[in-house]
Amino acid sequence: MALKGIAVLVTGATGGIGQALVRELVSQGAQVLAVGRRGEALHALASGLGERGRQVQPVQADVATESGVASIVTACRQSVAPVRVVIHAAAIGGFGGFESTQPAHIAASLQTDLLAPLLLTQALLPLLKAQPNAQVVAVGSALGHIGYPGQVSYCAAKFGLRGAFEALAREYADSTVQFQWLSPRATRTAFNSAAVDELNARLKTAVDAPEAVAAQLMGAIRNRRARLQIGWPEKLFVRLNGAFPALVDRALRRDLAIIRSFFNRTATPSLLAASNTQGEMK
Repeated sequence: MALKGIAVLVTGATGGIGQALVRELVSQGAQVLAVGRRGEALHALASGLGERGRQVQPVQADVATESGVASIVTACRQSVAPVRVVIHAAAIGGFGGFESTQPAHIAASLQTDLLAPLLLTQALLPLLKAQPNAQVVAVGSALGHIGYPGQVSYCAAKFGLRGAFEALAREYADSTVQFQWLSPRATRTAFNSAAVDELNARLKTAVDAPEAVAAQLMGAIRNRRARLQIGWPEKLFVRLNGAFPALVDRALRRDLAIIRSFFNRTATPSLLAASNTQGEMK
């Protein structure tokens, strides 16, 4: 899909990958409805784009609340160009032992990372179905395929979202709305705690720049790819986990002591801004 003149909704627009996506979109001529909780950060994002900042409409809203969803739907209805692409990039994260994770964090992770994109998609479907073609994109994660120690609530949310988008893609297969699950691997953003960054370095996990991730995501959006997993080692690990999970069990068991040693180097998992976007250890 050519994006020039198309209106695109991006949640989590002030996060690392979210910002990079907004820059890619405006460079290709799209009109962007940029959603985030912090108005100042949204306006700073737009102003930092110079003349192209006029292509960005800041939408201050919390995707995890009913009033936030209503505000986003209103902004889409009032958009000069009809919204034809929705990119769900908002997320919260938290790395640490399950027993020490605050119950409020588990609930917030499921609300923001799973329920919010589903409820927003449901609310926007009447508008999207009225377009000649439309796309709904979940910025996923390899942790939506692989259960990883220290990432229980995040894995639960991403596994659920992947299943939901697979079901939606099949339910709407005969419609003009396409659903896409596009997964980055570890990305260098503020989403990660220092402990996760250190663990990635210790395990020699490949980490991408958000600009590189956004470029690959945009390629998949333009080409209407149903699924994407960035990174060959991650693709292999995902496939192994699906076909031979015991092999992945053993691999992670070998690293478990190292992973667990980083639990105490981070604060007890707590709420992160929903406007932060993907960039977790994968």
